[in-house]
Formats: sequence, C-alpha cells, structure tokens
Amino acid sequence: MSVQIKTVARHSYADRAHIKASEYLLSINGNDIVDVLDYRFYQLNSKLELKVRDSKGDVRTVNIRKPEYDELGLEFDTYLMDKEKSCRNKCIFCFIDQLPKGLRETLYFKDDDSRLSFLFGNYVTLTNLTEHEISRIIKMHISPINVSVHTTNPELRVKMMGNRFAGDALAILKRFADSSIVINTQIVCCPGINDGDELKRSLSDLYDMNVNLIAVVPVGLTKYRDGLYPLTPFTADKAAETLDIIESFGEMCLRTRGKRIAYAADEIYIKAGRDIPDASFYGDFEAIENGIGLIAMLKEDLLSELSFREPDDSIRRTVSIACGTSAAPYLREMMDCVEKQYPGVKIRIYPIVNDFFGDNINVSGLIVGSDLIRQLRDKPLGDELLISSAMLRFENDLFLDDVHIDDVSRKLNIKVMPINNDGVMLLNAILGEEGEDV
Repeated sequence: MSVQIKTVARHSYADRAHIKASEYLLSINGNDIVDVLDYRFYQLNSKLELKVRDSKGDVRTVNIRKPEYDELGLEFDTYLMDKEKSCRNKCIFCFIDQLPKGLRETLYFKDDDSRLSFLFGNYVTLTNLTEHEISRIIKMHISPINVSVHTTNPELRVKMMGNRFAGDALAILKRFADSSIVINTQIVCCPGINDGDELKRSLSDLYDMNVNLIAVVPVGLTKYRDGLYPLTPFTADKAAETLDIIESFGEMCLRTRGKRIAYAADEIYIKAGRDIPDASFYGDFEAIENGIGLIAMLKEDLLSELSFREPDDSIRRTVSIACGTSAAPYLREMMDCVEKQYPGVKIRIYPIVNDFFGDNINVSGLIVGSDLIRQLRDKPLGDELLISSAMLRFENDLFLDDVHIDDVSRKLNIKVMPINNDGVMLLNAILGEEGEDV
C-alpha cells in the first residue's frame, strides 16, 4: 500500500529529510500507510523510519528524529488520503432519502466512515468496517468513536437499517467497549418502532457497555416520503413518555456514575410541552451537535454576558432574527431580557414555517433560503437580519435549497448575518458591535 504526497511543508522535518512532493509514502516504522489514521498515528513517534518510493519506482529509507507528537510536514490530495466510505444501509428514517430531487449532488452522499468519526465527530453505523479497521482502532486506541446505534435489539436494528449485517455490527460495539474505547452513541427515536420498552432495552444495554454518551433525537419527517417506510411523528404524549424514560434513566446514571449519560434533544422537550432544563443539567454539553442543550447553552451564554454589561439606553438599533418555529418562543424570552437592558434596541423574532421540507420540520437548521425570502419579503426587518449559521453549509454561503446568502440579502434588501449558537456573538451582532468574530 502507498499514498502519494501532494506537498511538503517548507522547513518541516520531512523537507529537511529531502522528501519530495509526488513521491509515495509506503510505511512508517514498518507499518503500512493506507490512510490518514495510519499517518497521524505512526508519525507521532520521535524516531521514525520511512519507506518512500519515487516516480521511477525506486524505494529508499528515510530516518527522521523529532520531538514526540510534532508533525512531519506531509500533505496529501485529500484529508482522508483515499476515498470516503459511503453508507451501505437503507435506514427507514434516513433524512437524505427524504430530500427532494434537484439539489446539489453532495447533499445526496451518505457517509459512513469511521475516520470521519474520529476527525470530525460524524456518527457511523459500524456496518462497513473491515476486521483490519476494527483491529486498528483497538490497537491505536483512538477515541472517541461516535456510533449511530438506534437500537441494541439485533433483529430490530436489521429492520430499521435495512441491512442484514446491522445486528451483527453490535458485536463490534462490544469489542470497542471491552477495549476501553470511549463510545458516544446516538438513537434516532421513531414512535412505535424503537421507543418504549425497546428504548429502555437499548439504554440498559448501552449502560452495561459503559458508553460515554447516549443522545436520543426524534425522527425528522419531511413531506417527501412517498414510497418510504410509513413512520409517524412524535405526538405530545409520546414525547412526554419518551422523556420520562430518558430522564429516569439519566437520574439512575447520575446516582451510579455521577453523570447522566443519556440526554434528549431539545425538540423532544418542545414537542412534549415541557420546560427545557437549565444549562447545569447538560454537564459539559457533550451532545450539543445532536441538538441537545442548544437552547440552554445559548440562554446561559447570553444572560451571563448581559450580567457583565451595564444598561445602556444610548444604542439605537432594530434587528430581526429568523428562526425555526420551535425555537421562536425561547428566543423571544431571551430577547426581552436584551431589550430591557438596552431600551433603544428593538428585536423582531420571525418564526419561519418550513414550506420546503414540510411543517413537520420546525428546527432552525433546516430553514432554506427560498422560505426566508418568501416569508420575510414584506416584513419590517430593521438594520440587519440574523440567522443561525446552521442553516448554511460549512462555507456559510449556501442554504440547503442552493440559494446563496447573497441572494437572500439582495432580495430582502438587508444585510444577512449568520450567527453561531453563542450568546456573546449573538449579543454583539444585535448591538452592532465590532471586534468579535460573529
């Protein structure tokens, strides 16, 4: 096996050892280099023996000494150093299967790559891991790994994931647990499928595996489900029942391990009509990327920042915030606190109904540009329109419907500012303060 070197950083250890771009890295200390995990792990040693092949096919040995953990200085064509692994499952709840046609091609790619779990926190199903990859993770003791479990009932997991190997993959989870790999898990909860007693079983089994985290999120159902497995959205009663199971289990974990371990997404609290817990409930907010504790974190950050600032009635400014219908009441409550401290500041909250995906989808992160334009076209927006950066792809430019943020700004005739889920950034943007990267 080998990977081609794209560039060598100037003055790096590799550069000083005369390794050249376009050469191939074969091994480090006798270990074949197949991808980014091999490279990142084996380059950390202080004494390295590299096998390198040039364009003529000649292989040479390069010896390098460096401080432990220092980077070698090699860069490759892609961050994975080979192709990204796609998902082999056909999950009954898959959100990508519920996308309309005609969107940008990258949105339809289903990744299921363990390397992305370690590098970027993506969740994987374990259904396409080879024995080599399993053994490598255990050998390297790479943690944490984020796993979409959904259920620990093997037969039910096969049904939910549309993969006859999905049940067998649970044994891999046990191997990782036995090897003391830190495991974060996710359960997409589907009413009538893996809730109730099945959810209790999954929580208990994962507790026995000593997993670090269990994030329970509600199934998201768009209006594009023709021909797909018949699923039903959460009702208030079903959400309340699910919360009771999760919170009772969390209290048990708190008593026995000093940590709740299992948390429900904000959306389940909202659907149940229950108050979202305070920030202290969520510990270190480990499950924030699953939509768990988002509102509590934002509220704590914002109110804490307000407490450090003096009231000021000299600021004159009007801004609007567009958000999902589920978050709107909570944002309104927070903004009332801001307006009280800054009487000259007026903040309008505009809940956006998700016409694009259907009204079952009410989170801010799935709002699209076309819905913003249509629903805000005739609204008074003030000096600036603030939106969640979760509505946009990583580059902060395109919404899910491929509408560019500049198009929204032009058609609404206002500056549109994407904001992270950070109370300090949000307050600075509301007040029009500069110097903080929002």
